[in-house]
Amino acid sequence: MRTTTAYQGFGVGSALVRHVVAEASRRGYRRLSLETGSSDHFAPARRLYARHGFVPCPPFGDYRDDPNSMYLTLELGTVTVP
Repeated sequence: MRTTTAYQGFGVGSALVRHVVAEASRRGYRRLSLETGSSDHFAPARRLYARHGFVPCPPFGDYRDDPNSMYLTLELGTVTVP
């Protein structure tokens, strides 16, 4: 997910993450996992996800360990939405 430059800093990304987490919880999902980039360019995304409780995890699904990727997960039973 990416927010256009004109709307960065207005909470659009946080609103989207909160919506996805709430919908996943409503559906009874136990975990959300995602892949994002590991370069400095993706640092804002990693900070966003960390603020919402995502923590690093090993590759999941069909992902293979890749130095250009970071893998994050959130256990939904422990969610406190900021």
